[in-house]
Amino acid sequence: MHARPSTPTSKPSQKSLISTDIDYDREGFQTGTLRIPYSHDRSAYGHIPTPIAVLKHGDGPTVLLTGGNHGDEYEGPVALMKLLQRMPSMRIDGRLIVIPALNFPAFLNGSRTSPIDRGNLNRMFPGDRNGSLTAMIAHYVDTELFPRADIVFDLHAGGASFDHMPTLLAALPGNAERHAEYIRLVDAFAAPHTMIMDLLGEDRTYGAAAERHGTLFLCGEFGGGAACNVDGVKIVEDGLRRFLHATGLTRDDRPEAAARPTALIRVDGARHYLFAPRHGVFEPCFRRGDTVAAGQLAGRLFDPHAPWEAPRELHFAGDGMVVCARTFARVEPGDCIALLAADARWQ
Repeated sequence: MHARPSTPTSKPSQKSLISTDIDYDREGFQTGTLRIPYSHDRSAYGHIPTPIAVLKHGDGPTVLLTGGNHGDEYEGPVALMKLLQRMPSMRIDGRLIVIPALNFPAFLNGSRTSPIDRGNLNRMFPGDRNGSLTAMIAHYVDTELFPRADIVFDLHAGGASFDHMPTLLAALPGNAERHAEYIRLVDAFAAPHTMIMDLLGEDRTYGAAAERHGTLFLCGEFGGGAACNVDGVKIVEDGLRRFLHATGLTRDDRPEAAARPTALIRVDGARHYLFAPRHGVFEPCFRRGDTVAAGQLAGRLFDPHAPWEAPRELHFAGDGMVVCARTFARVEPGDCIALLAADARWQ
């Protein structure tokens, strides 16, 4: 595993107000918390303790694993909590940093955004030292964790509003010399599908921030509906064992090979999104996993205030497989109803 190139952040940042009892440079296994300052009516000098664990031994890569970026996504946090049970006995060369629930207030609340400031952590990078609580978390990750990490893996699911096919999300690093290394890690994790995502220009995400640091970044969606999917947890657990071994971090944890290689798919711009044009109740004419064609009927949008009127028919704008489907029948203008992806190759 090659060391991460020393790519500076866009501009220097002030030291985070978040503190920790973890010594990132100490050998051995540690558990502790990130202490996020939170002064409020019930606790003037309070803080929110967010659990973190670190295992360090000798020289090697630093791998950062996080879940709970959104608080209603459970497959990643559960898999990481199970990993924490094994960490004290793991033999590694390098450093492993694990935070099962990064946006801890949202995780405890079971909501996508924080109940404290309604912050969506995955849309707040690079964060703000003096900002809202969620912005402070983003700032800590951007200034304290990303600079330490060679490789970052952030585990997601569809949350309450989406049912997402178990899929690794990938994007080749800006440094072309690291493409082969990156693809090797993707192949090692071996999710059923690996999707090259198109967020339509969104650059405030955790992944965009990691890439600005020159860090190898992987992400994944492994379930949805605010449930804990049995298959999704197993995909994450098995994939992480292979992934950690492929990074060179783990010595003797030799997992079984994947049953089949990952299939590469790609989201191709706005034509692969289906959005609600108005409020209403949506009746889908597809299931997640279906292969659909441009112009095909996607569903009917009924107006509950005028139930006697014919529903508005919505059609897919592109060809592809439905990888993500909305779980909520009620929609408002701009809600994403479905996401498609088509077969692809690395470019």
